[in-house]
Amino acid sequence: MTDGETGRTFRLAYVPGVTPAKWVNVWTERMPGVPATLVAVPAAEAVGLLRDGGADAGLVRLPVDRDGLSVIPLYVESTVVMVPKDHAVTAADEVSIADLADDEVFHPLDDTIEWTVRPGLSAFTRPATTADAVELVATGTGVLLVPLSLARLHHRRDLTYRPVTDAPQSQVALTWPTDATTDLVEDFIGIVRGRTVNSSRGRTPDAPAKKPARRQAQKPAQSDSGRRAVPAAPKRKGKRPR
Repeated sequence: MTDGETGRTFRLAYVPGVTPAKWVNVWTERMPGVPATLVAVPAAEAVGLLRDGGADAGLVRLPVDRDGLSVIPLYVESTVVMVPKDHAVTAADEVSIADLADDEVFHPLDDTIEWTVRPGLSAFTRPATTADAVELVATGTGVLLVPLSLARLHHRRDLTYRPVTDAPQSQVALTWPTDATTDLVEDFIGIVRGRTVNSSRGRTPDAPAKKPARRQAQKPAQSDSGRRAVPAAPKRKGKRPR
């Protein structure tokens, strides 16, 4: 961290179901002078928030409108079907889309799964949010397909879920406005990519200035015996005998 970063904050937006804790914990260890502020945002509003400057970067679900954004895909989530606990699909450990052909399937307006063909039968309504759809599933009027993390987020005692083996999956990505790629954003990119603090791609603190080497007094030479050599005394000139 440089002196110019003192007092700054890194704002990280995240959509429901995404858990940024592991990366934020690393950030806190590496950047103790720059706190990370988490900004919870609905999936449909995440890109708008970033473009309006409401956050420095965001953890979103793809696909998103990438115009003007940089995107790094991070991981893929399995899709599950949420059903009442007494639903027929609970007899199996996993199901396919064909197993849901006779079920009414809710398709909320904030659905982040990209469907080419929607599974099952169209439900009597399109809920505004996934949370609203979960409430309707609990009434027994239909089922709901969501990423695994959202099923866990909206857990209820009267509902359960099963993996849908051939359903499209949800991909989570880090994104930010390309023209706002600050040093703090670069630091966070390094963290999510698993770079070490000393990585050549990451920023490292300025090295402390080296102190000038102190000149040491030259030690007197030592003889092979390990004793200090003593300079030989000058010879005195003796008188010649007559």
